[in-house]
Amino acid sequence: MKQWWSKLSPTQRKYAVICVLTVLMYLLIQFILVPIREAGVRTKRSIAAKEKVLSELLPLSSEYRLLAQKKETVNRILKQRPPNFTLFSYLEGKAAEAGLAGRIKSISPLGALVSGDFEEVTVNVRLEKVTLKQLTDFLYLSESRPNLILVRKMDVTKAKDDPEYLNAVLHVATYQMVR
Repeated sequence: MKQWWSKLSPTQRKYAVICVLTVLMYLLIQFILVPIREAGVRTKRSIAAKEKVLSELLPLSSEYRLLAQKKETVNRILKQRPPNFTLFSYLEGKAAEAGLAGRIKSISPLGALVSGDFEEVTVNVRLEKVTLKQLTDFLYLSESRPNLILVRKMDVTKAKDDPEYLNAVLHVATYQMVR
């Protein structure tokens, strides 16, 4: 190699050094600087994507905390109920308190909707020949937020044979632990 170098003229040596430096510069750019720059661009894109995901998750985390708090409240309420609690017996008791004991035509289940640890149980209550006062008393006594008893739907019509009385169909729901 030394022999070859010594045979070169000063101009050829200068061109050889320039060629070697050019090749080294190309290799430096191609295999070191470009990958570093691309890695930086990928990192910035990744950070932007993660920040976007995080900004979408933050509202969900507060919503999750709120739902978890509500679930704990429902759990506490359901644990305070007597172990033999049923929506049927509860509604029959409230109907008796409102003076509707003989006015209940039927109480039939509409089904249960399971969601996680809880199920929503809904019943159909048919009342016949009740006064407006009896109906409002029954609604007041039976619908209870602290006990998680809710009237989901109500259809009230005048009784056909006696217009001073009402017929009512109520969809009453509550929650209970999944068995």
